[in-house]
Amino acid sequence: MHRKEVGHKVVLVALAANIAIAVTKFVAAAITSSAAMLSEGVHSLVDTINELLLLYGIKRAAKPPDRRHPFGYGRELYFWSFVVALLVLVLGTGASFYEGTMRLLHPEPVRNPSLNYAVLAAAFLFEGASWWFTLRAFRKTKGRQTWFEAFRSSKDPSTFTVLFEDTAALAGLVIAFAGVAGTHAFDLPILDALASYGIGTVLAVSSLLLARETKELLLGEPAHPHIRQSILRIAANDDGVRTANGVLTTQMGPNEIIAALSAEFEDELSTSEIEACVNRIECAIKAAHPDVAVLFVKPQTAGTWQRRVAAAEERAAGS
Repeated sequence: MHRKEVGHKVVLVALAANIAIAVTKFVAAAITSSAAMLSEGVHSLVDTINELLLLYGIKRAAKPPDRRHPFGYGRELYFWSFVVALLVLVLGTGASFYEGTMRLLHPEPVRNPSLNYAVLAAAFLFEGASWWFTLRAFRKTKGRQTWFEAFRSSKDPSTFTVLFEDTAALAGLVIAFAGVAGTHAFDLPILDALASYGIGTVLAVSSLLLARETKELLLGEPAHPHIRQSILRIAANDDGVRTANGVLTTQMGPNEIIAALSAEFEDELSTSEIEACVNRIECAIKAAHPDVAVLFVKPQTAGTWQRRVAAAEERAAGS
């Protein structure tokens, strides 16, 4: 299955699970007056909105290039993923802390806790199924990296955003269960309110991590190192290239890369021969890496490239 299809399917699975869970949680919260359950309902509602935004971002990112956007719309997905992170922070975290504060100021006993237990158990099964499906999809792209390294290096926010949401949801369910159980066992409504604060804290941490990563993607992260190394190796193996000096890349979307290659050609080559060499390199690179949507090749000596790299590093060190 293509990576685009995997990301789309991951979001659809999470959307279906969150719609069912959100409705169930809100009904249970209305019956039992549990702050933790209400916070969990808001959490699932925010996740549902987020999945809809991700689906919209996936659809927009698939638009072909045009005059206004000659490199395509791939970063639409990054933008909407950033909006998702902000929604989790503002709506999910804000509602959880607000509900916890209200219950601290106006404590109420939790009614019919057995209903809460049943809803939490069902929600855990649904969220767990969605989490396991997303985890399997993410694991296929992880390779030998650690989970955190894979998250930081991933270029597809549709998958890692859902994985983070589902992980936060499972943690929130555990906290909600502890709050409801504590309130029921010890007759202390304050524990239900504290559970709501705990859910808000989980949402805040996950949203900040998501915002940080999607911001980097939105600003323009380079492609994976192995792709950059492969581009240089392909160029260096061409008979018309004396040295492949370096390559700059930027990720325009999960499956779209723009690359700028610096290469020094053999002196005896004519203009038409250099053009043919560039075409060979471009065809070989796109055959090996279909994600490379655009390749620019700049003829320059190795010394010129090294001086420009050194100047860029000095500017970066001084900033």
